Amino acid sequence: MREDFDQRILEINSYFEFIEKIDSGVHIVVNSSDQKQAYTVTAQTELIKTLKANGFVVLYNLIEATVKNAIEAIFDEIDSKSVDFDQCRLEIQRIVLNNMKKRNVDKLLPMVNAIAKDLAGATFRKDELFSGNLDARRIRKAASDFGFQAPQKKSDELVTVKDNRNDLAHGNKSFAEVGRDYDVARILIIKQEVVEYLEDLLTNVEQYLSGQLYLKSPATFAP
Repeated sequence: MREDFDQRILEINSYFEFIEKIDSGVHIVVNSSDQKQAYTVTAQTELIKTLKANGFVVLYNLIEATVKNAIEAIFDEIDSKSVDFDQCRLEIQRIVLNNMKKRNVDKLLPMVNAIAKDLAGATFRKDELFSGNLDARRIRKAASDFGFQAPQKKSDELVTVKDNRNDLAHGNKSFAEVGRDYDVARILIIKQEVVEYLEDLLTNVEQYLSGQLYLKSPATFAP
């Protein structure tokens, strides 16, 4: 979970550093030997708009991948430790039972006697978690659903990223249109806020897992 996030951050930082350099006036060249300019000033100005707009796609990809991986880590932990269903906190039980509605009952029947140890993993599908709708409000809902702490940091820019990404993905706006509305400095601020928010999210999920907060509290266990 954390390793994947760190690798994605390295890739994203490289991308935004490239945009920042181009925006500062550095020209893209064909090769370093003849320093032949690949783009005219006008063409490069237009290219920057597309690169800036694509930054929202890159950031949204980071948001969705990070949240999905965090939730997957919770299910992996429950599965790897063979946690009994009745040991799971009520929020987790509710999620598992809701997931059952989407699965083939015949395939789940053999697990009923071992419902605790197998059902959580059998009903989980990472690709069904989100579909272009992730922002701070949706993440708070996910945190509430699982019982972990949502990040407390400022999170307004997650909506900005989501909305711009969706406008691009659905063809509501062109890359040039989106890129024209944001200067590089503004996008870098957005990136920093998103990264800090996701770092807090991962820390909270790590604490949730290390403290085994996916389990019922001792007071809720039947005597």
